[in-house]
Amino acid sequence: MRPAGSRHDDALIGDCRCFPIRGVMNPMLAQTLYRWGRYAARRPWTVVSAWAVLAVVVVGASASVGADFEDSFGAPGVDSQKAADLLERAGSKRAGITAQVVLTPHDPEATFDEPAAQAELAAVQDALAGLTSVLVVGDANATLAEGADGRPRAAGSSAAAGAVSPDGRVAVIRLLYPGVEQLDVSDLAELKATVAELRVASPLRIEMGGDLFFVFEEPESGVGELAGLLVAAVVLLVAFGSVVAMGLPIGTALLGLAVGFSGLSLLAFVMDVPTWAPVIGSMVGVGVGIDYALFVLSRYRDHLARGLDVPEAAGRALASAGQAVLFAGGTVVVSILGLVVAGVPFVTTGGIAVSLIVLVMVAVSLTLLPALLGLAGHRVRGRRATTRARIGEERWQRWGEHVTRHPRAYAAAGTAVLLVLTAPVLSMRLGIPDEGALSPDRTERRAYELVAAAFGPGVNGPLVVAVDITGEASVVAPLRRAISADPGVASVAPADVDRAAGVATLVAFPTTGPQDAATAETVSRLRAEVMPRALADISAQAHIGGLTATFLDLGEQVKDRLPRLIAAVVLLSGLLLMIVFRSVVVPLKAAVFNLLGIGASYGILVAIFQWGWAADLIGLESTVPVVSFIPLFMFAILFGLSMDYEVFLLTRIREEYDATGDNTHAVVHGIASTARVITSAALIMVAVFLGFVAADDPFTKMFGLGLATAIAIDATVIRMMLMPAMMKLLGEANWWLPRWLDRLLPRVNSAAEPEPQPVREREPVPTG
Repeated sequence: MRPAGSRHDDALIGDCRCFPIRGVMNPMLAQTLYRWGRYAARRPWTVVSAWAVLAVVVVGASASVGADFEDSFGAPGVDSQKAADLLERAGSKRAGITAQVVLTPHDPEATFDEPAAQAELAAVQDALAGLTSVLVVGDANATLAEGADGRPRAAGSSAAAGAVSPDGRVAVIRLLYPGVEQLDVSDLAELKATVAELRVASPLRIEMGGDLFFVFEEPESGVGELAGLLVAAVVLLVAFGSVVAMGLPIGTALLGLAVGFSGLSLLAFVMDVPTWAPVIGSMVGVGVGIDYALFVLSRYRDHLARGLDVPEAAGRALASAGQAVLFAGGTVVVSILGLVVAGVPFVTTGGIAVSLIVLVMVAVSLTLLPALLGLAGHRVRGRRATTRARIGEERWQRWGEHVTRHPRAYAAAGTAVLLVLTAPVLSMRLGIPDEGALSPDRTERRAYELVAAAFGPGVNGPLVVAVDITGEASVVAPLRRAISADPGVASVAPADVDRAAGVATLVAFPTTGPQDAATAETVSRLRAEVMPRALADISAQAHIGGLTATFLDLGEQVKDRLPRLIAAVVLLSGLLLMIVFRSVVVPLKAAVFNLLGIGASYGILVAIFQWGWAADLIGLESTVPVVSFIPLFMFAILFGLSMDYEVFLLTRIREEYDATGDNTHAVVHGIASTARVITSAALIMVAVFLGFVAADDPFTKMFGLGLATAIAIDATVIRMMLMPAMMKLLGEANWWLPRWLDRLLPRVNSAAEPEPQPVREREPVPTG
């Protein structure tokens, strides 16, 4: 059959509405997209007005009744969650979260032993007691924590609720709040406002930190995100040579992001949307929004260059590239929703939130973009667009020919690079960066350092031991002594015993900081050896909770569940690729390459964040473990995003193979016709992701750098080296599919072109 796009076909396009479909494709979907593209391009203001109304309604609803985001880091079945459930069931105030206010005199000679300093300290405590949601305000003059011998320890001593350091220079006031579900960002704002007022007249230096900040402090927006968008604009302008072509992808992505963000606050009515979901959503949303618009725009420009009118070009671009967008976006959503198999509630709800933004971006690209193309018309074509495109294709064709002439060398080199980059994964340590890794201009970092220097680093990450003492209240004292005697524990505060509820609470302070590997070893030892030995002859049970223990448990659960997530996503995406490309080899090859690419990005994170390589280049203050849930999210997102380029490249290769039957020619042609768009899209996405590396907190840095490096590796080493080399080596085997399997699989093609036929007599189709 003659490939679509020939001169003969162009002459027959005319006003054709109904046509058979070339290749293996879903005719209904292709024709639906084709008709919608024509309609939107011919009635652009109708579509634009509908989107404007929708945006106003969603944004307005979010502003008036939108719910706040909130974090809940529990995971069913882990020991820290059992501790939290026990404390909550008993109505213990320890079931909530804490904040700490740290004070020290500005005068380097002054101490809190002096009456004037004590009076100032009491005034601060009184002011903090007036905070709306605070349950308990610790007394900084409380009894110091005791060691195993029953006497206050000089090093690492601290009370559970507050204390003054042994040298009298630093005082800590701990604020106990209720559970996260009863708080919101206004509680953090109230604490900040109160401390700001106290700082004005107080002779004391006052800093703040603790769990309340970790849960509700939103990452500060910097110039990084704006810089990423500016780089994207420059790339689009250079690639397309048109200001209009540059503005359309960015404009549609920003509109989709506004609607998606507003939708998240509405989604928060029915589920707990984590506070970090908008950060990840903005990274992924802007990246895929620009990419999807770019895919459709590039096909539209191709059709205009072949002489099609604007509505026809928009319709055919949507019927072809629109299906790639639908398939790629669907794969991203399915991959992210695969997080449900991890069994971690806040990871699941975060995935749903990010998926919502991706769905909005797909909807904008398939519905609003064709209307904007109709308004833009031929202005999306730069003055030298055709010449630049031809030169670009010639260069990439030479590259494709070069790779296919030396396939073994490029296959070996590409595989070696990925394996070397993946090697550090063997040393990956999961955890949570503590406040000591924040920028020095953050009050949380300054509070952390004051407390660590005065009391010991472990005071910044207390372990909350919940003990079920029903009928066994006598167990508390020996359990406390056993925990205090552990070499990894600096001190244990006096027990809080609630006989009526049958629960006792011990607060233990490790000798090491929250993110240190030694702290994880201490927690494991207490759970596996110390507490079971102390409770050996008693029916009482004890569990270790608190934020530090929670993230350690989460890291272990990620290690256990990540293989399950990988298997689920790989199998599902492999099945989809098998259906689309009618091949067994293509999905297997894609799965292996994607796994290697993601593994390489993991390895880079370990080298930079754990080992400290090039840490200064990204403004990382200290080495940190990999955030517990980042590997889960990165895998789900990256596996989906890699399918964007996979689908876009392979569909062109498959189309050419169906037309010529020459595998090598099809590979070279696929590279030549798509590499310019793929590299431009990847460069844009890398720029957007790298913009988030400028953030203050290590979490945002880590996620932005991880996504950026993975996309860069995927678009260069994998798509432009490994894939063409391996497809050349495999030859006709690339497209092998057993006949029995071919009969079982449904026929759906992601981006085949509609092929118009000679016009026959038919009823006119309404255009309005």
